[in-house]
Amino acid sequence: MTSDADIGHATTHASYLDQQLTIVAVNIGGGKGGADFDPKGKSDNEIRKFCVAFMRELSKHIGAYTDIPAGDIGVSGREIGWLFGAYRAHRNKWEGVLTGKGGSWGGSLIRPEATGYGLVYYVDHMISYAGHGSFKGKTVAISGSGNVAQYAALKAIELGATVVSMSDSTGCLIAEQFKYFTREDIQKIAALKVKRQSLSAFQHHSYRYVEGERPWCHVEVDIALPCATQNEVSKEEAEYLVAHGCKFIAEGSNMGCTQEAIEAFEAHRKEKKGDAIWYAPGKAANAGGVAVSGLEMAQNSQRISWSSEEVDQRLKGIMKDAFQNGLNTAKEYVPTSEGELPSLVAGSNIAGFVKVADAMHNQGDWW
Repeated sequence: MTSDADIGHATTHASYLDQQLTIVAVNIGGGKGGADFDPKGKSDNEIRKFCVAFMRELSKHIGAYTDIPAGDIGVSGREIGWLFGAYRAHRNKWEGVLTGKGGSWGGSLIRPEATGYGLVYYVDHMISYAGHGSFKGKTVAISGSGNVAQYAALKAIELGATVVSMSDSTGCLIAEQFKYFTREDIQKIAALKVKRQSLSAFQHHSYRYVEGERPWCHVEVDIALPCATQNEVSKEEAEYLVAHGCKFIAEGSNMGCTQEAIEAFEAHRKEKKGDAIWYAPGKAANAGGVAVSGLEMAQNSQRISWSSEEVDQRLKGIMKDAFQNGLNTAKEYVPTSEGELPSLVAGSNIAGFVKVADAMHNQGDWW
């Protein structure tokens, strides 16, 4: 739910999601939709009524074996609950028609955390392959303050990294002079976001608040994780990150970097080889969410629930495979000079396209 939702946005993201699902080998197709209802400034009851009315129409077109929506911008577990309840009332059946459901009514453990956790697991493989160890001791800049940003921050902190930024549409918080975000800070920010309050309302902290800015030009970090929205890293911001020694950037948001930013990262990768910044596209790096949606569907179909440890282990395996898929495809199709890191964006794009094209050919969509 966002005021700028439109058919062009949905079509682009549907194609993107279709390729993303092939990269993580989840056997479901990609689709995208939404509503241009803006929940900001609305009461809880107004949002609930909209969810019920929206599902009244949507329920005619979806089902457990047709299309299965999941939450995105403006849709948390609360809204999923209202949508699921409306579907159940209108269709008079209980089935796994939405993912991101509550744990007591068909949801999967680790689903809320999956995109953020999966992003960190993916980047951990990048760090290891490039010979830079692990997250331990690294500084990390994160944009956004929703589910993806929160859980990416918590997992990075758990692995020994220092998180130095969070942001939202109104501005960013920057940790300076040996300060860093703690787990308690992230939990307080999460509580703010449940109330749909901005970071400017975050109190009793020692961080610098920069109104109307993203964090990228206010930090010097090892790792950058854009987790807010699309096109949130510009060419100028990319050049700043490169100039100030950032070694890894991976998209927690869909299409988080502009094309000009990606070109800047890729040019640096080719020029500086092993000392370059290494970029990972969201269609691979943030695929943990859709992957665990697939796992939630599998649990619903079997009428069972896996433990958080089992889901987390499966997620780790999926993200390792996603990294290896893009890496190996890049090595196969994209020429590189000695010492140059493979292009994960080219490898992931090619891997996704080839699998979709082969499936369409085998099923007679083209010949």
